[in-house]
Amino acid sequence: MSRVDARLADIIARIGPYRPTLSRDPFRTLAFAIVNQQISMAAADKIFARVRGLCPRGRLSAAVIAKCEIAALRGVGLSNQKAGYMRDLAQHFVDGRLSASQLRRWSDEEAIAALTDVRGIGRWTAEMLLMFCLGRPDVWPVDDLGIQRAGAALLGRDERLGKAELEALAEPWRPYRSFAAWYLWRHREGAAMAGTAVQQ
Repeated sequence: MSRVDARLADIIARIGPYRPTLSRDPFRTLAFAIVNQQISMAAADKIFARVRGLCPRGRLSAAVIAKCEIAALRGVGLSNQKAGYMRDLAQHFVDGRLSASQLRRWSDEEAIAALTDVRGIGRWTAEMLLMFCLGRPDVWPVDDLGIQRAGAALLGRDERLGKAELEALAEPWRPYRSFAAWYLWRHREGAAMAGTAVQQ
C-alpha cells in the first residue's frame, strides 16, 4: 500500500506495524456485538458478563443460550429485542447454519450472507467479524462512519465520502483494504486526541 499511495504511506510510517486486536471465537464476538448495540462499552461489558453467567462456569455456550427463555435473558439486562437476537444467533450455531469452521472456509461474501441472516446482525457487524476475528485482509467497510470521514480527510475534503467514492479510493489498495481501514481508524483516533489536547 505504501508503494501505491503516498498519503497512506505517511500514515503507516507514523503509526507503525499493523497490530489489530483479534478475537478467535465467532459466536462470542457476535454475541458481544449484539449486547453492545446502542449502549456504552462499560454497560455492554457488565451485561455480557451476566449473559456468560447463565452458562456453566461462565463459559459462553450457544447450546445453553439457545435454550434460555427470553425472560432469563431479559433478567440479565438485555432488551426484549436483543434477547431475541441472542437466541436467534445461538440457534444458528446450534443447528449448523453457522460455525467457526464454515466461517473460515467461506468467501467474504458467503460469510456475510450467512451472518446477516441472523436477526440483529447487519453487514457492518459481519465485516468487523471478518476483519477482527477471521483476519480477512481485504475487507473495506464503506458503511463505517469513521472510514467515510477518514477517506474524506485523506482527500482534503470536509464532507463524508459516499460508497462509490470510497470504493474508488480503495481500489489501488487491494488486496489489503482491511489493513488500510485499520490505519485510517488509528489515524482518525490520533487526530481526535490531538484536537482534544489543543482545545484543553
